[in-house]
Amino acid sequence: MKSYAELARHDGNETLFEVVEMGIISMLWNIPLHIHAEGLRGTGKTTIMRAAHQIMPPIVRVKDCLYNCDPEAPHCPNHRHLSAEEIASLGTETVPRPFLEISHSAKIGTIAGSIDLQKITNSSNPEAALLPGIIPQAHRGVIFIDEINRLADTSPEITDILLDAMGTKPGRVQIEETGLPLVELPVQVSVWAASNPDEEPGPLQEIRRQLSDRFDLVIEMGRTTSPDAIADILIQSELRRLGKKDLLQKGIDNSSRLRKELETMARKFESLTMPDFLRNYIARLYVKYNLESFRAIEAIQHAALLHCALRGRQQPLVSDILKVIPLALKHRVETETLTKIMNSSDSTKPSTSDNTPSPSLGSQQKKKKPETFSSEYEPAVNDGIMSSDSDHDSAGKEGKSIFQPLKQLFSGKQSKADSGESDNDPIKASPLNKAKRLPDLNLDELVKSEGDFK
Repeated sequence: MKSYAELARHDGNETLFEVVEMGIISMLWNIPLHIHAEGLRGTGKTTIMRAAHQIMPPIVRVKDCLYNCDPEAPHCPNHRHLSAEEIASLGTETVPRPFLEISHSAKIGTIAGSIDLQKITNSSNPEAALLPGIIPQAHRGVIFIDEINRLADTSPEITDILLDAMGTKPGRVQIEETGLPLVELPVQVSVWAASNPDEEPGPLQEIRRQLSDRFDLVIEMGRTTSPDAIADILIQSELRRLGKKDLLQKGIDNSSRLRKELETMARKFESLTMPDFLRNYIARLYVKYNLESFRAIEAIQHAALLHCALRGRQQPLVSDILKVIPLALKHRVETETLTKIMNSSDSTKPSTSDNTPSPSLGSQQKKKKPETFSSEYEPAVNDGIMSSDSDHDSAGKEGKSIFQPLKQLFSGKQSKADSGESDNDPIKASPLNKAKRLPDLNLDELVKSEGDFK
């Protein structure tokens, strides 16, 4: 398998790299992050997701537990009733974090669980017992599904099981077999998927909208137009053919180093919280644009915190929210609605992006930095988000957006009419009127409180 740290990065796939690393941090916070990568064939969706297993930290489980029970929170039928002393007597072991795949030929028993044939056919001591399927065995890890749009079209019964597993965090799975008691398990598993919406049967949101909504973030993969990035891909292919052991070992070492960096970040930023004024911003999006699913705004908040942690910052910024909004809403709202949301604060402009370097080792390669997570939305008529009636008053009788000062902060501009200044006005402008362009600001100068919006 290709080394994750050595995979070529470019403007078409950089977002998926970042979201995958955010997903690993989320796993270390014990919160699954469901990811769906869409794009044309050959764009590297499956390669990146599978290679990410190399940078996933291992887990500690109860010894020999097929359900990957956490010794501090056992959940399986065999261990959930045991005391801490009994768990300690069984012992623990460190194993690789689960990364299992669901194929298109899988059966319900393979996915959820079935009778353990080895035990029931044991001639010396036959017994009826359950064998956990892929979902229970992937607890605390990842399930990967390639071409999930095809699976949703041809296997509705497996889709129903996935809906249960992804419906809440943690999800749940039921194992049912004739003659055996029903087993219901909590499962903490991240579902990662890939698909090509241009091939039959079409985009997932048009096949099974329920399943599409279960994904927190959807990433649109693109092709690169950079000759340097393409040359890097060709060089990697050549090195694999030549079997350069020293270079292969370098890739393994770099992946190991990245894994440790992600562990450190997860511990350092585990207590990150969303400021009230940013949480209120997300809530107003839900109300103003009639968003259908609560999962959408939960995904925006959680992904923004993960993006902040990946950037190594102690305080979430409005730019973190603006960058993840397209990923959380692309598959949940119409394109026109998403365009209005993005244009409500001119977020498609490059000046809204932060320049904090990503910790990813691959980001050190020469590549074009994408301006935003999504670049397909053109600026349109400003549709500022208005809050309550009191917010209307504070925004002015003209119906100005409460985010007008924010836009001026990002653009470094403010009209004299808005500021109340004249050419001979000796009154000093407020700090907001003296705002500089975002690339010139230090992190501590960025938006940090609700007062900065007003």
